[in-house]
Amino acid sequence: MLNMALFGPPGAGKGTQSEKLIAKYGLFHISTGDMLRKEIASGSDLGKKIDEVISAGHLVSDELIMSIIRKTLAENPHEKGILFDGFPRNLSQAALLEDLFDELHLPFFGILSLDVPREELLARIVNRGKTSHRNDDNETVFEERLKEYEEKTLPVARYFEKKGKYHVVSGTGTLDEIFERLVHLIEKK
Repeated sequence: MLNMALFGPPGAGKGTQSEKLIAKYGLFHISTGDMLRKEIASGSDLGKKIDEVISAGHLVSDELIMSIIRKTLAENPHEKGILFDGFPRNLSQAALLEDLFDELHLPFFGILSLDVPREELLARIVNRGKTSHRNDDNETVFEERLKEYEEKTLPVARYFEKKGKYHVVSGTGTLDEIFERLVHLIEKK
C-alpha cells in the first residue's frame, strides 16, 4: 500500500502531478482544496465561512480539515493507497496525519515535495487565475498564501525530514519531466 502526501507552495503543480500519480498507482485522492471548494460550491453556511477564510488567503482550521478527511475515508475504499494533496499544512496537521495512519494501521511513505522558484510560482498563479476564475488565484492572495506556507507549512518539511519521510523533487520543467522524477523517487524506495 502506497500512502503519501504531495507537498509544495501554491502554484507548485500539486494538483496536476496528483492526477498523474493517481492514474499510475491507482491511489485514492484526497485533495483538501477540492473538498473545501466542493463545500463552498454547495452554498452551505459552512461553505460560506470557508470561502471567507480562503479568499483572505488564510488556512481552514485543523479540526475542520480532519473531520472532512475522516468522513471522506469512511465513505471510500483505499486498498492501493492514498494520495493527500494540500495536506498536511502545519505541524498540528502533520501529527494528526501520523495519528490517523497509526489508528488505521496503515504505512506512510512520506511527503513528496515539489520545489519551484518563487518567480515561477507567481507566474503560474497569475496565469492560472486568467483561466480558472478562482478568486484566490491573484498576486495579492498568492503573497498571503505563500507567507502562510513559509511560516506554517515549511516546518512540516523539517518534521518529516527528521523522520526520513521527506523527499524533494524539482517542480520545474515539463509536466512529464516532473512526473518522471516523482516516479523515480517512489520506485527507488
